[in-house]
Amino acid sequence: MPKGSDGSAEGTRRDDEVVSRFVEQFAAQLVEAGMARMPARIFAALLASDSGALTSAELGKQLQVSPAAVSGAVRYLTQQHMVAREREPGSRRDLFRVHSNQWYEALANRDGVLKRWESALRDGVSSLGADTPAGRRMAETLAFFEFVEHELVAMLDRWRVHRETLFGK
Repeated sequence: MPKGSDGSAEGTRRDDEVVSRFVEQFAAQLVEAGMARMPARIFAALLASDSGALTSAELGKQLQVSPAAVSGAVRYLTQQHMVAREREPGSRRDLFRVHSNQWYEALANRDGVLKRWESALRDGVSSLGADTPAGRRMAETLAFFEFVEHELVAMLDRWRVHRETLFGK
C-alpha cells in the first residue's frame, strides 16, 4: 500500500502537529539521556512513522532540516544499531528503517563495547598493580562491567521470551 509523507498508510489521517509534538518531546527525553539532538529527532521521527521507515528527503521535510543533518544523524544511528539503511524498492534512494526491536538491538550490540572496556581495565589493573589504590579502583570497575555484561545477557534472554509472550514472533 502506498504511504504518505509521514510513513502512514495512504488514506490514514494523522494530525501532523500532534506527531511533530511527540517527536520533539521524545527527542528531548533522548537528548536529556545523552543522545545528540539530531539523531534523537531522526530516531523519534522514524519511531513515530507508521511504516517505521522514511527516506532522507522525507525526514528532512518533516523535521525541516538539511540533507547533511539527516546524513550525519542516520550515520550515527546506524553505527549504534538503532536504524538500518535499505534501498527503497524500485528506486536508488536510501530508506532508513527503525529496527522492530531497536532497544534490544542497541543493548545487545553494547556487548562488544563492554568486552573492550573490560580488556582495557584488565590491562590497567596489570599496569598499575592490583595492590595499588588505582589498581584496586580499576579492579572494582572491571568487576562492575563484568557483572553488567552477565546481567545484560540474562536480561536480554528474558526479554526475548517476554516479548514473544506479548507480541508473538
